[in-house]
Amino acid sequence: MPELPEVETVRRGLEPAMAGNVIASAVVRREGLRIPFPAGLSEFLKGRKVRALTRRAKYLVIHLKAAKSGEPDDLLVIHLGMSGRMTVMEDAKNYQPLKHDHLLLEMQGGKLIAFNDPRRFGMVFIVSEDAMSAHPAFAGMGPEPLSNGFSGQVLYSRLKGKKISIKTALLDQRVVAGVGNIYACEALYEAGIDPQKPASLTVPACETLAAAIKSVLARAIEAGGSSLRDHRQADGSLGYFQHSFAV
Repeated sequence: MPELPEVETVRRGLEPAMAGNVIASAVVRREGLRIPFPAGLSEFLKGRKVRALTRRAKYLVIHLKAAKSGEPDDLLVIHLGMSGRMTVMEDAKNYQPLKHDHLLLEMQGGKLIAFNDPRRFGMVFIVSEDAMSAHPAFAGMGPEPLSNGFSGQVLYSRLKGKKISIKTALLDQRVVAGVGNIYACEALYEAGIDPQKPASLTVPACETLAAAIKSVLARAIEAGGSSLRDHRQADGSLGYFQHSFAV
C-alpha cells in the first residue's frame, strides 16, 4: 500500500500539471472503488480551478477553488488504496483509457490525469475544506511526521502508557500520520529499536525514533518512493528507495 512518501511523490508529480489549472472535463468510468464515487462527480469537477495540491497522511488532497469569494474550498480527496496510480498523460485527446482507469481528468492545455487502480481498494470523496478535520477519514489523525508539529516529545506523549509493540503503535494513524509497515520498519532499524519493544519508550528513545522517522521519510521522498509492486511516480517511472532498504 502506498505510504506517505509514495503519495507525496505523486502529489509533487501532479502539481505542475494541475495546480493553477482548470479541469476541462472529468470522466468517471465505474460506479466506485472501495466506496461509490460521489454522485454527479463529472459535472461537479468540470470547469473547476485547482488552487493547490496537498497531502494528509496517505491521502492526496486536491483543492478546488470555491465558486464565491470567502467560501471554503471544496476538496477532492483521493486514497490510492493498495494498487492505485495517478499518471500525467501529455495528450488527452489521443489517450486510450486502460482497463483499470477509473477516473480521467482532462486539464486545460491538453494534459490528462488518469487514476488507475486494478485492485479497486482506492477511494475518492469530496469534503469542504472547513469540514475536513471532522471527516471520518481524518478525525483524530496524528501529526504529520515531516512537520514542525512532530518531535520526540510529541511522540513520547502519544506513546505514553501504550502496552502494544512500538511497531504496532507506529502503524496507528492516531499516533503519527502516514507511516506504514515499510517505513516503520526502516525507522525502527535506523533508531536501533526492537520492533517488538513496548511502545512506552523513554523520552531520549522517542527523540531518536522521531529523528529516524523524519530522516527515512525524507530520503524515501527524494528517491521517488518505494516500488515493490504497484507504485509509480506521476510520470510513470519507478521509485527506487527499495534499493536502500535496511530491513
